[in-house]
Amino acid sequence: MSAEDAGKTPREHCGLVGVYGVEDAVSVVYQGLFALQHRGQEGAGVSISDEQQIRSFTGTGLVNDVFRDRDLEKYPGHIGIGHVRYSTTGEPRIQNIQPLVAECADGYWCIAHNGNLTNAKTLRKMYQDSGAIFQTSTDSEILVHLLADPMYRLRPRRVERALNELEGAYCFLLMTKDRIMAARDSQGFRPLSIGRLESGYVVASETCALARSGAEFLRDVAPGEVVTIDADGIHSSMFDEREGAHAQCVFEHVYFAHPDSYLFGKNVYTVRHQYGERLAQEYPVDADVVVPIPDSGNFAALGYSRESGIPLEFGFIKNHYVGRTFIMPHSSERKKSIDMKLAVLPEVVKGKRVIAIDDSIVRGNTMARRVDMLREAGATEVHLRVSSPPIRCPCFFGIDFPDPSELIASERTVEQMRQELGADSLGYLSLDGLLSPFEHKDDFCTACFTGEYPVDVAQDQSKQMLEGERT
Repeated sequence: MSAEDAGKTPREHCGLVGVYGVEDAVSVVYQGLFALQHRGQEGAGVSISDEQQIRSFTGTGLVNDVFRDRDLEKYPGHIGIGHVRYSTTGEPRIQNIQPLVAECADGYWCIAHNGNLTNAKTLRKMYQDSGAIFQTSTDSEILVHLLADPMYRLRPRRVERALNELEGAYCFLLMTKDRIMAARDSQGFRPLSIGRLESGYVVASETCALARSGAEFLRDVAPGEVVTIDADGIHSSMFDEREGAHAQCVFEHVYFAHPDSYLFGKNVYTVRHQYGERLAQEYPVDADVVVPIPDSGNFAALGYSRESGIPLEFGFIKNHYVGRTFIMPHSSERKKSIDMKLAVLPEVVKGKRVIAIDDSIVRGNTMARRVDMLREAGATEVHLRVSSPPIRCPCFFGIDFPDPSELIASERTVEQMRQELGADSLGYLSLDGLLSPFEHKDDFCTACFTGEYPVDVAQDQSKQMLEGERT
């Protein structure tokens, strides 16, 4: 999603990087986290092992801020995991920044997590009632307690058994002093890929991080799989092999993933371009210029322009020194950044009928402002086109779309939204169009558009997830 809407808050995404058998692991993890900066800007951290000792550091801010004053020579080792974080609501807390490091009976475990656990409330209460003490407010710490529980620690396939207790959407990287493990939930909501770098391996949330470190893509971690990488190589085991369709998050392709990543078998840039082409087919309009709302509206706008034959012009100019507004935790911070992010070029839009392309609209408050800006710059008509369907429902599986009452599309028709936004016309990509680039359409979660959730979410858990802080 572009920075179009400071009120749309698709939060809760994080980025993971793990390495094994790679010289100067901390530098490779840094490169990977830098490539995944778009997935979280609140904080970052790393844990590095030389098989004798684990050393960790975390900090708030961007990856460069966290790494800037570190003497990386003090973190030797060929094994490591890293994390960039974005939380949901509440103040950023240093203790919530990952990797989490815990000392269990068999040594130290480091854990990094992307996603939401829908049964976190139940499991947390169970352990607290038995006397366990939690150090963070994240659902990620649930796995620490499961791993330390003798019921799992003293039995074979300990990690697999622990993961099988979790529900919802997640990818985990786990590290001990001599190995890393990568796991993906049984329905594959979140992406996780494996690459080969010289004699070692790199695991990352997106393939763009593999490319940044020079690793060659091997394959994705399969849904329900645990991949272990140690001195004996790479090993695979399944902790959940339930039958049925997967639930890969299609919104990764709409907005979150980096354009040069390959997700769920498709290049993100190509998919977004196809969305624009399909949007032009579904909602043509006579106009003079196609204008993308940067950045993630750029590629759909290119596709719309090529399919419609209407020239593409960059009518909005982005200030790249203002952070992504959706990733700011507080609405006051987001609002201050709205008009600082984009400026309109009157030379592009004055006296013209403009088609403005964005990837999605959540609350819609700043989209209305963008329409006003185009008119103030002299546009005679403003036609909005959105390269995804209307977002009508909250997400409980890794993107924290707000309460339905805050979603502009929740209880409004497209015509009502058009009037509220002040546009001359408004067209959303159809659900069929959204899934059209993919061969196996049933393998995708579209719950934020349809309300058809692939995993049951109990009412009390839903309320907590809308109000509380997670990973």
